[in-house]
Amino acid sequence: MKSLAVFCGSSKGASAVYVDEAKKLGAELANRNITLVYGGSSVGIMGAVADSVLEAGGNVIGVMPEFLEKKEIAHKNLTELIVVESMHERKAKMAELADGFMALPGGPGTLEEFFEIFTWAQLGLHQKPCGLLNINHYYDPLVALFNHMSDEQFLHEKFRSMALVDVDPNGLLDQFNTYEPPTVKTFITEKQT
Repeated sequence: MKSLAVFCGSSKGASAVYVDEAKKLGAELANRNITLVYGGSSVGIMGAVADSVLEAGGNVIGVMPEFLEKKEIAHKNLTELIVVESMHERKAKMAELADGFMALPGGPGTLEEFFEIFTWAQLGLHQKPCGLLNINHYYDPLVALFNHMSDEQFLHEKFRSMALVDVDPNGLLDQFNTYEPPTVKTFITEKQT
């Protein structure tokens, strides 16, 4: 893996552990020579992971819509900042640049980004690993929901297993390196005659 898209909050969260673990991930990305692709902000967990990669000598590409450039306080010291026109273009560009996708704790925007890319994997639009860095067990309720979806047959088990989860950045990155995507059928609708 040469690049990793990270979805995460522009807030620091209620506990210092969120920033600490984001920094740990950033240092490990630089150590493994993996370019960080993220939303381009200088604040919150977003800023912490980017700063950590940069401090360790790694590369960081930020992707930010023009209308958020001032609101989210665009990071000024990135390897590259790509300014796009819309949120849709932001997600598409991040997907294009990344070899995998990881969600750290965040709010609805973080979940929306993760769920879209996870859904694309289910549909066979990409075969890249998707994972949740479960800092401070933040994603335990979501993991339980995935299991419930699978139990209730709204999520096939082979797709459930596509959501990689670990509390440790190194452990999750190791899972990404050994990830084998499941076979996904392409659904073709025949034209009714």
